[in-house]
Amino acid sequence: MVQKIFQTNAELKDWLSKQNSAIIFIPTMGGIHPGHQYLIERAKERKTKRNQIILVSIFVNPLQFGKDEDFKQYPRNISKDAELAFNAGADAIWAPDYFEVFPGGENSHFKIQVPQTLHNQLCGIKRAGHFDGVATVIIRLVRIIRPDKLILGEKDWQQLIIIRKLFQELSIPIKIESYATQRDQSGFAYSSRNSYLSDSERVSAQSLPSALKEAKTEFEKEKVINLTKIASILKEKNLKIEYLKVVDPFSLKETENINNLCLLAASVKCGSTRLIDHTFLMQRKPIIAIDGPAGAGKSTVTKEFAKQLGFLYLDTGAMYRAVTWLIISNSIDPNDQSAIKNILKDSKLEFQNSSFVEQKILINNIDVTDKIRSPQVTSMVSEIAKQQYVRDLLTKQQQGFGEDGGLVAEGRDIGSAVFPDADVKIFLTASPTERAKRRALDLQKRGYKFSSIEDLEQEIKERDKKDSEREIAPLKKAQDAIELLTDGMNIEDVLKELIYIFRSKIPEEVWPTPNP
Repeated sequence: MVQKIFQTNAELKDWLSKQNSAIIFIPTMGGIHPGHQYLIERAKERKTKRNQIILVSIFVNPLQFGKDEDFKQYPRNISKDAELAFNAGADAIWAPDYFEVFPGGENSHFKIQVPQTLHNQLCGIKRAGHFDGVATVIIRLVRIIRPDKLILGEKDWQQLIIIRKLFQELSIPIKIESYATQRDQSGFAYSSRNSYLSDSERVSAQSLPSALKEAKTEFEKEKVINLTKIASILKEKNLKIEYLKVVDPFSLKETENINNLCLLAASVKCGSTRLIDHTFLMQRKPIIAIDGPAGAGKSTVTKEFAKQLGFLYLDTGAMYRAVTWLIISNSIDPNDQSAIKNILKDSKLEFQNSSFVEQKILINNIDVTDKIRSPQVTSMVSEIAKQQYVRDLLTKQQQGFGEDGGLVAEGRDIGSAVFPDADVKIFLTASPTERAKRRALDLQKRGYKFSSIEDLEQEIKERDKKDSEREIAPLKKAQDAIELLTDGMNIEDVLKELIYIFRSKIPEEVWPTPNP
């Protein structure tokens, strides 16, 4: 594809219409640096279709600059920026002037007002109207070009949160992907404003990322955050602190709850240059809970989700099935709780290759991976799973697996009972008709016979009723879980949605996507 630079909307739209391509959009204000290039490179690596175009905009937006800020000083060099963007993998550059973005001037157009609860935090406290200008221009840009995907950096975290909220509330059907803050070898975050710093100021400014890094290391060891110590380090280097706070990453409000993911954020003045930086604090690795009814396809997509993102995979349903198989194979009455306790108290349940699709489950060193999918086990597992002793025993084992995090677990009560503090909770479901079709295909694949899809659907409805009405750990969606209805979706579609939901909760900086 020939790399092109467009300055008018008409030229860009005409070219895009001829390409008949999906647009991956990376908005910038120019001053292209390695952080921008990283976004472009990641977009290129993760193209999912041949006819996708990576479009980078360069527009210095006057609406987001305050009266005494650096609008006139901001770096502008289109030819250099275009070269750097093209070298990173951009297909086209869009560099409109003010009147291309705001025909007739900004007062001829609606303006977005960001909710005060989001604007009046962190950077917005001293930059009145700043995020209103950001929100207004991003809406103008995406309305002009209609991209399929928007790529943003996580360095401007508050901006990212505001744009996500904006798109959500306005029901804008554009996926937002974000990527981790990029830093030079010394740990200094790339920014277009770094060019303002003198050599001596650069040395002083280096204490900002160093202090945050040191604080993160101390937090991981001691589980404490000493803001006074951080402030002292910054002041010693003649940095003027605008804010230094621990906040909830999504509400952006100050928090003392350091048990969950939190954000240590700072803004300082080094000479006349304003710098921002942050680090995420987390006491353990992320836990993802995927719940839902039987036959919703949880196991299949959860295995692949775990594989693609590098998580340990825990199939809790398989654990209950393995116990059920053991009870059946020993001809134990499912209502004989004494016999069940006796056989389970010394039983050994384990997973092999649990990070990959080829997961095996063993009980007492017997591989029961295929055996537990039999119709007989399926018909009885709900009765076994509702017993208090069985539930307590397996819940304790599951929580042991997740003690250090780094785990994705699926089942029917993961988010509500096993991991109520999971960082991401998803309730994956499908209609009984859809689930019956999927169950029939699975049984055919495994060589089991069944009477009809209609009978399977009825069995599924009955099992749903039993699971939802049982006294112990009933099937229900956790209050803070996101529901995903998968009717009409293939495995790839469901997986994309799971990853998108995950990334809306867990930044790349906290859990980087492994290289393929």
